[in-house]
Amino acid sequence: MTPVKVTPVNLTRRQILEGVTAIGASATLATVLPMPALAESFSPMELQKPGLLEDMFIGDSAAPVTIIEYASLTCSHCATFTLKTFPYLKKEYIDTGKVYYAMREFPLDNLAFAASMLARCAPKEQYYDILDLFFAQQRKWAFTQDPLGNLKAMARQIGYNDKTFEECLSNQDIIKGVNESRDRAHTEFGVKATPTFFINGEKHPGALTVEQLDKIIKPLL
Repeated sequence: MTPVKVTPVNLTRRQILEGVTAIGASATLATVLPMPALAESFSPMELQKPGLLEDMFIGDSAAPVTIIEYASLTCSHCATFTLKTFPYLKKEYIDTGKVYYAMREFPLDNLAFAASMLARCAPKEQYYDILDLFFAQQRKWAFTQDPLGNLKAMARQIGYNDKTFEECLSNQDIIKGVNESRDRAHTEFGVKATPTFFINGEKHPGALTVEQLDKIIKPLL
């Protein structure tokens, strides 16, 4: 597994867009792939400690199981989990009050960073709908020869115009928040690949299947 190099930076809109333009189709495919590892456990209290960005938790905060997922919007394995496994997780566990869930940003490249910012600039109630759209249409905007143009097209689908697109990617508070999410995950919790899940503090890297989720969650209920 190739380690993720995470360097805190104070990005500007220009730097983000220049990075997006330079990515191209082949680089966005270079997702860090998870490999099996021994289970590691971390303090649930430390994991849930607030960061600069509000955690977008869904479900019952009193649920017996808490899941925090670190994901990148240009990660094909993250898209697989979101499209194939998450609907089951939501129906069987989140909507029934058994799981409290949040996704946190761990962008693997500037394109994912910019897409994460667009999700964060939108109204909170649209956050997961926007993530779903980005993952569902990932190959139409991420794995292309014109990532910036296609990112702008995606932004228009979720209500942005040229002005609000530029304003969002210039928002230093969100830039700092996304950076903090990624940096803390890497330095404090050893996140090296996406997706990585923390289920009641235990780390599980890789796009979990329905069967794997059941095996992990059911003993905790």
